[in-house]
This record gives sequence, C-alpha cells and structure tokens, in this order.
Amino acid sequence: MTTNSVKAWGAAAADAPLKEITIERRTNTAHDVEIEILFCGICHSDIHTARSEWGAATYPVVPGHEIIGKVLSVGAHVKKFKTGDIVGVGCMVDSCRTCEHCKSGYEQFCEEGATYTYNSPDKHLGIQTFGGYSKNVVVDENFVLNIPENLDLAAAAPLLCAGITTYSPLKHWNIGKGDTVGVVGIGGLGHMAIKIAKALGATVVVYTTSPGKAADAKRLGADDVVLTKEEGAWTKYRTKLDFIIDTVSAEHPIDKYLSQLKVDKTMCLVGLPENPMAVNAFSVVSYRRSLSGSIIGGIAETQEMLDFCGEHGIVADIELIPINQINDAYDRMLRSDIKYRFVIDMATLA
Repeated sequence: MTTNSVKAWGAAAADAPLKEITIERRTNTAHDVEIEILFCGICHSDIHTARSEWGAATYPVVPGHEIIGKVLSVGAHVKKFKTGDIVGVGCMVDSCRTCEHCKSGYEQFCEEGATYTYNSPDKHLGIQTFGGYSKNVVVDENFVLNIPENLDLAAAAPLLCAGITTYSPLKHWNIGKGDTVGVVGIGGLGHMAIKIAKALGATVVVYTTSPGKAADAKRLGADDVVLTKEEGAWTKYRTKLDFIIDTVSAEHPIDKYLSQLKVDKTMCLVGLPENPMAVNAFSVVSYRRSLSGSIIGGIAETQEMLDFCGEHGIVADIELIPINQINDAYDRMLRSDIKYRFVIDMATLA
C-alpha cells in the first residue's frame, strides 16, 4: 500500500513534550475519504495516552479524536461524501463490522475491539493509528460524519467526543421533558451534558465543589446548582432525581450522589477516575437504584447527536489555540484552567 508523508505533532515518549514530527498516511482505498483537518479538539484522553497513563502507548503518539475537516479526495467507490464536504471524525475509524454489536450500531462495543483514531492497531499499515493533531487523515467513509452547516466549526469539534459521550447515556435512558437530571462536574464533559440535557427538555441540577462555577452553570442552562461542600447540600434533592450523569474523573463520594436518586433510577459514570471508588451496597439496594456507565456512542448515534446539536444550535465553549501552544494547553487542562475545551486551529501547522 502506498503512503504519503504528513506533518503532525506527537510525543516520542511518555515523558516527552509534543513536537512537530512526520507520519505516514495511507493513500485512499476504494472506500476511503481523505480529509484536510481544519480543527481538532483536545480531550483528557489525549494526555492520558500521550503519557502512557492508561497502559503502555506505542510511540510516537499523535493524539486527537475530535476532528473537523474538509474532504480533499475520495476513493473510487465512495458514495456518502464528495470533495469539499465539511465532515467530522470522532473516536473510532474502524471496527470488525460483523459482530453482534457492530451490526446493531454499537461499534464502540465491537467484540474484536474497535479501531480507535489514535494509538490503535492500524489494519492497513500494520502500525498504530495516528490522530487529528496532523495536516490530514484518511478514514473509511463509514466512519466519517456530516457536520451541520449552521454550527461554528471550531466549537463543533468537541462534539465528536464530549458531545457523544454525554448525549449517548441521556438518550439511552430516555431523558426528556418532566425529568430532573443531575450533572456532576462542570468541565469539558459536564458543560456539554448541561446543554444537551436542557435541550432534551429536562430540568438540570448541577453538582459542583466550586462556588465560582455556579454562575457559569446557570449561564450554560442549569436550573439549579448544588455546592456540595456546603452544609445541607445533600438534603434538597434527596430522592428527587430521575437520572445522574457523572462526568468527574477524580475521587468523589458516589454514595452521596446515589442518595439523590428516586426509586428505580440510574446514575451513569462517564468520567474515568484513576483509582477504584467504594460504593455502599445500601446506597443501591434501598431504592433499587442502578449504577452504570457509558462510553462514546456508535457511528449512527454520533450522527444523530450532531444533527440534534445542529437543530438546537449546540456547540462547546472553547478556547482556540495554535498548535505550538499544545504543551501549555495540556498543563492548563491539568489545572482545570479552561472553560471548557481547547481546540487547535490546524491551519497553524504550516
């Protein structure tokens, strides 16, 4: 298979800063779409992978799975896209397509393991996949997404991960008008959960440890804010919530949040704390509550999410940066010094 050399930014080792490198991309196969990357969001997963914090990474690592771009060329048999189309690529670029989950539209649960956008075995080149911190990417048309015309392209990039990660569980548990939803944490995921839950018609209650975020939660659409460190914080909504989406990736008191649920209701984890967290059995059994989790969404559901966001004018709150500020952006993310998602302007990768 022939390849093209492409400029990118990546890490050569777990303790190395990201810098400009050259990678190889395959040329189009019959069903491929070649995409010029315009914008790429920065996800906490990018940091974890670049630094081998989720298991040993294969280096060099080129992160990035919140990709917005323009179609440069298409393979001979591509039917879904044409040159010039504005498209997106999220967390997956392939799957087995034959297992029960793939056939049901749940490629994220592929029994053979989905091919992720970066640091995943590349079926075509026999190396690892490289992500969106690069000039272009080549992706099978079945894993490329249409971007609604009315959305700001830079601010739409985080929808490809943060958007679908929060939309999928809200839809799976049929959240809508009449439901009261708790959103735990206000960050890249949390701020999207607020916007999407509100657009679905729910009453949204945000839980945060930071008094300084209360006003921002209201600006984002929250109906109420619970400051969890205040006395009596857990009283107002005890047994009152229909659903909780927990976006926090640090250790926090799961039992206290479970106490907010009504009978037969669910708390869903989408944040990924580094260490296991204890759960008291009585917090679950006393009201027949459920503690669950969710990860991204299938390709069809991701397109559904994008269309929903287009209909409701939903995008992320972002700070647009040039590629040469990526290492500083990583440090700022670890300090929570961002409201609420960094996006790289890939035109700055000359």
